[in-house]
Amino acid sequence: MPIKMPAELPAHDVLRAEGVMVMSEETALRQDIRPLQIALLNLMPNKARTETQFARLIGSTPLQIELTLIRMSEHRSKNTAPEHMDAFYHPFSDVEDRKFDGLIITGAPIELLDFEKVTYWAELSRIFEWTQVNVHSTFAICWGAQAMLHHFHGVAKHALAKKAFGCFRHFNRSPGSPYLRGFSDDFIIPVSRWTEIREAELPTDAGLQVLMSAPETGPCLIEDPEHRALYMFNHIEYDTTSLKEEYDRDAARGEPIDVPVNYFPNNDPTRAPENRWRSHAHLLFGNWINEVYQSTPYDLANIGGIADR
Repeated sequence: MPIKMPAELPAHDVLRAEGVMVMSEETALRQDIRPLQIALLNLMPNKARTETQFARLIGSTPLQIELTLIRMSEHRSKNTAPEHMDAFYHPFSDVEDRKFDGLIITGAPIELLDFEKVTYWAELSRIFEWTQVNVHSTFAICWGAQAMLHHFHGVAKHALAKKAFGCFRHFNRSPGSPYLRGFSDDFIIPVSRWTEIREAELPTDAGLQVLMSAPETGPCLIEDPEHRALYMFNHIEYDTTSLKEEYDRDAARGEPIDVPVNYFPNNDPTRAPENRWRSHAHLLFGNWINEVYQSTPYDLANIGGIADR
């Protein structure tokens, strides 16, 4: 089954060209099923690219999905045209009364700021609480994952001496988890961050389970059953060239940046990078969508109720 999104959204044509099935409104209405309602709270500067990355992953499952794009109510993007934001994004205040089967919260390039100093922290904290009543399952990414883990469990983030940057070998810590169904024992995931959370500081009585980790970069994926959430601290959704573009950008600015680890062939930045995480990215999001589909109430109104806990 395809993903349903506006035909005018830039991701629409990109995904069609890649062979991902994209459904029109008319076709969706002819199908006698309830599509999964998945929302994307996009905090990244390049909105269009991030939309495409996540739509690609959730649009490759056998289920019909309706994607809703959300932005912070008061914060205005400086890197995306206002016309794009007005055409495709809903401020959180406009969807606060809706319920969703799933919510993806992206990272944001503000990880060295204290959480409470982020201009939209108050509203984001309200969104985290809102998920407990209005969202069946939340998938938070990178800074978004650090922020949600901090909000619910008080876990601190720590600045790194240098950026964790490259493609690191990760290990499957929970082969029996439904989210890791079909995963290899080890696999590559892109990492790009200046901060970390530490496994030793996770509360032992909160039911948190580390599903993936890497020796060099620590926890990668944590399940939080109490809050029906997954926290992914790295960028398994990245395109093949995402790390290269970050490296080229920082190098052009004269900023201190190492060549991304284990990314370019022979660590030679003049050569085309290799993608060795794409299949596991699709597998992870496919497993998440399947778990959402299997467990979410058929009636959206029942999300957040006793039966949904």
